[in-house]
Amino acid sequence: MVTDSYNYKDTFEYGRKLGEEVKGGEVFLLYGDLGVGKTVFTQGFAAGLGISEPVVSPTFTVLKEYYEGRLPLFHFDCYRVEDSSEMEEIGFDDKLGGEGVCLIEWPGQIDDILPGDAVKITIEKDPEKGFDYRRITMCHPE
Repeated sequence: MVTDSYNYKDTFEYGRKLGEEVKGGEVFLLYGDLGVGKTVFTQGFAAGLGISEPVVSPTFTVLKEYYEGRLPLFHFDCYRVEDSSEMEEIGFDDKLGGEGVCLIEWPGQIDDILPGDAVKITIEKDPEKGFDYRRITMCHPE
């Protein structure tokens, strides 16, 4: 499924709607270059779960956990992860498939330990359609 986003608000709103629909146990993989809007999407997703506290990218901590919404949100940023074994130290396996929802930015860093049923979301720029334009593609596992 492909969605067009023409500004920050569209990306946020797309994430919010998805956050309202999740049931728990899902894993979403967020692909996209730096500055493309992965954290904006995550902020919307968190709002859809009913999380009102500020959501920021956990680049330097790898994991931020949010418990105030209707489901726990585990927001991973694997940009600085050099080896997937580092994820064991933060309890990665314990977060997967539980009652909460996992959003993983930069999942390519840990491909070898990702669940096969994860939903892939790619956010891409297209300068021909404008500076703020983003194409958001969601692919469910087959």
